[in-house]
Amino acid sequence: MVIIPLSNLLKYLFVNRIIAAIQKYEQSLTIEPKNCILRINRDIRFSKDKTPYNLHYTAFVSKGGRKDKNIPGIFLRFSTEMIGIMGGCFGPTKEQLKQIRLTISKDITVFKELVDAKEFVQKFGEIRGDKMKRISKEWKDACEKEPLVANKQFYFVGEESTELITSESLLEEIIKYWHVMKPVNDYLTKIIQ
Repeated sequence: MVIIPLSNLLKYLFVNRIIAAIQKYEQSLTIEPKNCILRINRDIRFSKDKTPYNLHYTAFVSKGGRKDKNIPGIFLRFSTEMIGIMGGCFGPTKEQLKQIRLTISKDITVFKELVDAKEFVQKFGEIRGDKMKRISKEWKDACEKEPLVANKQFYFVGEESTELITSESLLEEIIKYWHVMKPVNDYLTKIIQ
């Protein structure tokens, strides 16, 4: 008989509910909760902070799950300070990044309509990500027209109070965030695939 700690079982069951709720709208999402939940152990090899454990629970629900963060999905972080609900493209490959930049620079209006939508701005604010330190000649004109082209990542973050964790509406609120992020995630997914 396998004994699963209660906290792991609850995480598994909750992520399973999130996947089931998303599958009502996106039947192509076929992933198991175990492939979405990130480990609590921290990778301390190159970190100044040698604390061995994360102080939050995280899950990344997308077609690629926790092992492929370049595929847009919904990334959840539950901590004692807040609930983070994130989306977008966090780790695009060089080829994917080039495609995103090219697509945005060719027709910025589509992307701007998505990220300037009232609900998106209310929930997530703006697109975030590291930027190029030096802008090459190839991207100079595009970056002048649209500074987001200089991004190395295209992700966004929404925050909720920790009080939501014990609320009966937790799943419902997460799915509301998912609906708001879906157009931007779909746009980025179409580009990188």
